[in-house]
Amino acid sequence: MAVTRAQQPVVTTTGTAPLPVRSRLAHPALLLTGIVLVALNMRACLAAVSPMVAEIQHTFGLSATASGLITTVPVLFQGVGAPLTPRLTRRFGTERVVLGAVLVLGAGVLLRVLPSVAALYAGCVVIGVAIAVLNVSMPGLVKREFPGRAAAMTGVYSTTMLVGATMAAGLSVPLEHALGGGWQASLGSWSVLALVATVAWLPQVLRARAGATAGTAAGPAASAASSRPIEGIWRSPLAWQISLFMGISSLLVYTLVAWMPTILADHGMDRGEAGLVFAFSNLVQVAGAFLVPLFAGRMTRQRALAVSMAVLNGLGIAVLLIAPVPGAWVSATILGVAQGGSLGLGLAFIVLRTDSAAGAAQLGGMSQAVGYLVAAAGPVGAGALHQLTGDWTTPLALMLALAAVVAAAGWGAGRNRTL
Repeated sequence: MAVTRAQQPVVTTTGTAPLPVRSRLAHPALLLTGIVLVALNMRACLAAVSPMVAEIQHTFGLSATASGLITTVPVLFQGVGAPLTPRLTRRFGTERVVLGAVLVLGAGVLLRVLPSVAALYAGCVVIGVAIAVLNVSMPGLVKREFPGRAAAMTGVYSTTMLVGATMAAGLSVPLEHALGGGWQASLGSWSVLALVATVAWLPQVLRARAGATAGTAAGPAASAASSRPIEGIWRSPLAWQISLFMGISSLLVYTLVAWMPTILADHGMDRGEAGLVFAFSNLVQVAGAFLVPLFAGRMTRQRALAVSMAVLNGLGIAVLLIAPVPGAWVSATILGVAQGGSLGLGLAFIVLRTDSAAGAAQLGGMSQAVGYLVAAAGPVGAGALHQLTGDWTTPLALMLALAAVVAAAGWGAGRNRTL
């Protein structure tokens, strides 16, 4: 596979560089609104379930392991569904695929609250697959529609995902009380957000269809550049470095999402305060997710930025290991910046290391397949180690070692190269 410099233009057979490929979708403000509303859905329905796990467990009489699967299954199926998405976008077009994924996501949210254990887990599977499709589709769409500002726009939608998650985690219990229908009404209400996003995205589908009918493509050479696949991506060291950076960073995030409040409570912190520390860490992630891709887009190499995120992850984990209660707020702040920044940078790598929308979708499919399959092992593995050893020292020490692996992968992923 040929590897080129990141700034080198794609050269056609005539020797001229094609103009950036953009489709004639709806007004940019309407497009941005659609992207933001879709992104709000991409984490909200996952975060909303966390405060409700105990009630779901009581309703169905689930064991602790079975209850843990409620959050693990969607993550696992994000990995399973990711490699299928580039084929869908090539066949049906990104706009229609995004619309379909949002509709399926809303259906999964409703399926999850039906009065049966089978429906609960089936809904988790559907939600995971739908989010996988959106995870892979969005970088390619951003690459195509905002070719000169792809990293900045990646920061916008990665930030919006975290805002949606924070909002959902904070509103789940109040919604339960306000709606009066128990956890089912609270979780089911998030399907309304999917419906709103569907309505906001419809103009993009209609305009894309009209453009295809009217023959408003950017031109044969530019269209070929936009749709050019990456040959042998699964054999590329750079693609694997990006995938490992995303995967292990995500493993660290999901492990602490599952266990951070418990770790603090087990060391003597009041459970209410532990929940506040965790919520604060999630809030800080928003700043990291917004700022880091902006910095990345202004750099020719992102090696120092990637290593910095890994070092901050390691530092936050070290504080949690050495002084869990006295250093809880410091650890939460450091981890918030590192986790949000790692998410934003991982997504930015997808658009910075590719030179076409199809290539971005391909790399997104691979990196997120690897990433979420790796991440799904984190909460389960940490819980098993804790049960085996009786404390949190071993899981946290292993996570500290994994932060060093993230640094090595980020050093390679941050090279000024494209696939």
